[in-house]
Amino acid sequence: MAFTMSQKALLQPATSRLSCAFKPVPVVFTRAPVAQRLGDVVVTRAAATEDLELLEELAAKKPQVQVKREKPRSKRFKAMQSKVAKRTVELDPATAIKNMRMTASTKFTESVEMHARMGLDPKFSDQQLRATVSLPKGTGKELRVAVLTQGDNVKAALSAGADVAGGEDLIERINGGFMDFDKLIATPDMMPKVAKLGRVLGPRGLMPNPKAGTVTTDVAGTVKDFKGGKVEYRLDKGGNLHVLFGRADFKEEDLLDNLKAIQESIDANKPPGAKGVYWKSMYVCTTMGPSQRISISALQGMKSKQE
Repeated sequence: MAFTMSQKALLQPATSRLSCAFKPVPVVFTRAPVAQRLGDVVVTRAAATEDLELLEELAAKKPQVQVKREKPRSKRFKAMQSKVAKRTVELDPATAIKNMRMTASTKFTESVEMHARMGLDPKFSDQQLRATVSLPKGTGKELRVAVLTQGDNVKAALSAGADVAGGEDLIERINGGFMDFDKLIATPDMMPKVAKLGRVLGPRGLMPNPKAGTVTTDVAGTVKDFKGGKVEYRLDKGGNLHVLFGRADFKEEDLLDNLKAIQESIDANKPPGAKGVYWKSMYVCTTMGPSQRISISALQGMKSKQE
């Protein structure tokens, strides 16, 4: 096959066709050693770490201003708050209860509550606090009581004032969703059968417990006690106590008697592992009113009417 001159020129290498002014220059790619490149990375990271440490030191030296935000309050609450002493001022029990009753300004009859901060850590078993106290003047609240028992105790519970009483039939009703009661009392022989209600009663705080006085053989007496004003108190996760001890329409003397009974019960049930200051602070308030701080030493120094 014959080739023309132009075709032969195209078949020759490109270097032979270029003039001397366009000689190709070889390009050499160089890479730094691996150790040197890793060293650069280490140095860069070290410099970044030093910068972060410097920034942390500057942030630590800079004074941090904590802004305390107040809770949004209604005009009614602020008006009642301006009429009484500030919550940081300790008052004698009689004055605190008098001021507290003045703050009850809602259309309904408010309940009266006691909130105490205790020097206890509920994480430790020897610092648990759970007990009951019978309020001499009652709570002013109608308590619905259910009793899990069998035999003659069913009639005894109903005659003592229980709203509902029964055995396995009542257990099945509760397991099916029946919850029309505020306190559940059980006899010891029924506790193995009550165990299957733990998931239903436990989250609501209704599970019978010997420490709460809701597991007993004296069914009639226990029903009368809870109907007459016996209340249970228990330390929460933050080491605080919350107890309802009456209503705003009670007399000041009656509220003071109930508060004194609670204080004596808490002192009598002091856990063995309690260390340091037992009572840190105590406040009383209505359901929708501002709190009043009570002098604990003044309350402890008062004599109860039972003495």
